[in-house]
Amino acid sequence: MWTVFREFLWLGCISFGGPAAHVGYFHRRFVTGLGWLDEATFARLMALTQFLPGPASSQLGFAIGRHRAGLPGAVAAFVAFTLPSFLLMLALAVYAARLPDTVLDGLARGLKWLAVVVVADAVLTLGGKFCRDGPTRALALATALLLWAWPDIGTQLLALLAAALIGLAWRRGGEPPATDGTATPRRGPLLAFALIAGLLWLLPGAGLAGLARDFYSAGALVFGGGHVVLPLLQGLVGERLTEDAFITGYAAAQAVPGPMFSLAAYLGALLAPGPAWLGALTATLAIFLPGFLLVLGLADAWQRLAARPALAGAVAGLNAAVVGLLLAALYDPVFRSAVQGGVDLVMVGVGFLLLRWGRVPLVCLVVGMAGFGLVVELV
Repeated sequence: MWTVFREFLWLGCISFGGPAAHVGYFHRRFVTGLGWLDEATFARLMALTQFLPGPASSQLGFAIGRHRAGLPGAVAAFVAFTLPSFLLMLALAVYAARLPDTVLDGLARGLKWLAVVVVADAVLTLGGKFCRDGPTRALALATALLLWAWPDIGTQLLALLAAALIGLAWRRGGEPPATDGTATPRRGPLLAFALIAGLLWLLPGAGLAGLARDFYSAGALVFGGGHVVLPLLQGLVGERLTEDAFITGYAAAQAVPGPMFSLAAYLGALLAPGPAWLGALTATLAIFLPGFLLVLGLADAWQRLAARPALAGAVAGLNAAVVGLLLAALYDPVFRSAVQGGVDLVMVGVGFLLLRWGRVPLVCLVVGMAGFGLVVELV
């Protein structure tokens, strides 16, 4: 458990770039680097988290921690990966007015360059693993084209479903069958998911209970990760926060490492009826909890089902579509938000070459790009 905590805490400090980049970080560290799980297991967990509501990359980390060290490992992975961004967003809520805008803009600019580099690396690495033939490459490209033309969460879900059905029809077999156990979901976590939702809606709407209800609802209803949760949270917050305060928190959530759902810490701190830290903690736990309960309830069943020959083709199709999702995200919003001119393009190109070279530690890229972004903005 402590090993899991240490590894995810380090990633929580350097994993800039949002959900698409996090997949690349996890694959590079836990599959290629440490060998905690093989390619097939990683692929199945990645496919599952794409279909569940909640923060997909955090759910993937939660599932990896559970695979390595059971439920304590899952909790350790969540706490460690989220802690740095939680503390940064809480500090922003308390001290934002004291920070110069140019400093925030410069750091954000450099970290956006890093996001392009990491997501591009993830597309190449995962594409090489999961798109090794013509049909899977075609599925990935078709998914990316669909999302470029119609960038909507409904399009994303339809693309994943279509890819799974195409893979099921085209490739039956290719994975060894499950050898033990049954493919039955675990009822306890699924019942807890429903009971907590019911209890929160029965509690008074004001105070911490109302805060927990609103953020639990957001975590249970949002598909697609951090960017998609923005309009729902904005609707839940309503007029309790100014638009400037909300946009500041959203921009900061993209600039800090770790999950974008850490925006909940910022909003919870500002909306808390009592101490800021308690509101931040309540909102953060509430928004992550439903997605984690669904992973606990469905992961074992999914792992066994996905390992059967009849569904191996569906998993292959899903994984190809996920590569397409990453490719679509690489262009919009990652590349479009980061590259506005020649300097941006040069920095992205240099960072990409350094990362693929493999001899520059990732932390050096993080510090270097953040520093150059700050210098460019100040000059």
